[in-house]
Order: sequence, then structure tokens, then C-alpha cells
Amino acid sequence: MTESEQSTPHLTLAAVDRVSTINRQDFSDTYFTPLKPLIIEDIAKSWPALKKWTPEFFKQQHGNHQVKVYNEGFVEAGDSYMSQARSIPLKEFIDAVMTTTQDLRMFLYNIKSAIPELVNDIVYPDLVDGLSKQFVFMFFGCKDSVTQMHFDIDMSHVFHTAIFGRKTITLFPFEERKNLHRYPYTCRSYVDVHQPDFNEYPGLKNAQGYRVVLEPGETLYIPSGYWHHLIYDEASCAISLRCPSQTWQGKLQGFYNLIIMSSIDRLMNKISPQGWFNWKKKQAHKSLV
Repeated sequence: MTESEQSTPHLTLAAVDRVSTINRQDFSDTYFTPLKPLIIEDIAKSWPALKKWTPEFFKQQHGNHQVKVYNEGFVEAGDSYMSQARSIPLKEFIDAVMTTTQDLRMFLYNIKSAIPELVNDIVYPDLVDGLSKQFVFMFFGCKDSVTQMHFDIDMSHVFHTAIFGRKTITLFPFEERKNLHRYPYTCRSYVDVHQPDFNEYPGLKNAQGYRVVLEPGETLYIPSGYWHHLIYDEASCAISLRCPSQTWQGKLQGFYNLIIMSSIDRLMNKISPQGWFNWKKKQAHKSLV
């Protein structure tokens, strides 16, 4: 079941397919193997987390846990590049999430190691083998937080479930990296897919992608290597379950990204942060020449 196309003033993006439920074989044949995104509406319907995990629950039961929070400086050249803005108690962060509008997020917070009892409130879907039991990531963000365009560095498949709050998510296949003007030695692009500048980023004219509004309780399947950009339309909490790429190409790409590419990027940022960033920007703008 495919929704009608959605359009921004400049980009035309296909809607993500949407189903209430799907069996393992159909999911594998139609989405997992061909790497096509999907919204599954009822995959988390039985999760205790959907009713239990409220802002007050986190404040009262786990509010003293220290969490790393991030802002827009995470992707800017300099000392804050790829590092946390600060570490604060979870209850303080929850207050900020629920009462302010700013670009402040908590992401890749592994509840399996940090608050392991929370894992009992979710149910692993049986659509694929190999879902990680050691890395169960939580995401929190204020209204108007933005996660800039990127792909997951390890090339994992992701099942991203909204616990509360609505998000707008834009996705592109890994192969669109040139059209998205990828910054070399990173898994990032700095294009604005909501107000695209075709003069600065002409490749966007040819980029083929998807857009979806993810509602509370829904799960978005993000295939291995897919680029994604998120806007927190509301204060939001979500959980991501992950499984590794099933192809040798994907596994090798993930290994290269984690061990070699990321190391080069961090080293060069320490040596010459602004010069390195400017070089990457120049190469990204030349990528279609």
C-alpha cells in the first residue's frame, strides 16, 4: 500500500509504504532485501513502553542518571565536533525537552547498558534475524530539534519506533551520496532538504528519496546505508533496534567507515579543524563536476 506522493516547493519525494502488519517473508522480499523503507503501524502495539514511558516516568524513576546531550555544534568544525555539548541529569534534560524549543537532543543512548530494566518494556520483532540485544538506543529531542542528513556509520538496518512525539523524516538511498553532496571522510551531508538551495547543491535536483511523518507508536524501517534527516515536530522519544548489514559489501563498508574513515576525520579535525572542514566542503561542492 503506497501513499500518494508528497512535494515540497522544490523537491518531489515519494511517500514511504505503510502497513499495519507484515509477515516475515513479505517483509524480506519487498523491503529488507531490496532495501526499501517501510512504516509498520502495529509492530510496537504490545510494548509496555508505549504506555509506561512518559516524561514523568523517566524523571521519577531514572531522573538521576547522567546523560550526554548534543546541539548543533556536534557537526561543526572545532572542539565540539562529534562530541557532546554537556552531561546533565536525565530529569534536567527532560524538563528542557518538554518546556523549551531548541536544537537539543540525546541520541544513541544505550539503555541496555545504562538502564537495562527498560529493555523489558520492548518486544523484539521477528521480521529479521540478528537484531542486537546489546545495543538498544534511545533518542530524545526538544521540539524543533534537527538531526542533519547522515547515514549510520556502521551500515546497520534500523527499526526506529516513536514512543511519544511526532517527527518528519526524509530518506535517501546510500547511492544518492553524490547528489546529496556528501562531505568526504564522513557519513554527513549539509544539504537543507526542506529549503533546498539548488545553486549551492545542484545535485539535489536529481536526488530520489522519501518523506514520512512518523506518529507515536509507529515503526520506521530504515534500510542499511540509507541517508536520513529528522525534524522533531514535537518533543519526542524513540527507540531504535538494529541489525547488521546482511551483505559482504555492507559489512566491509561499515568496517571501513568505523575503523578507517572516522579515524582520519577525527585526526584531521584535531590538526586543522577549520581547514579540514573547508576542504571537505569544497570537495562536496565539486562532487558532481
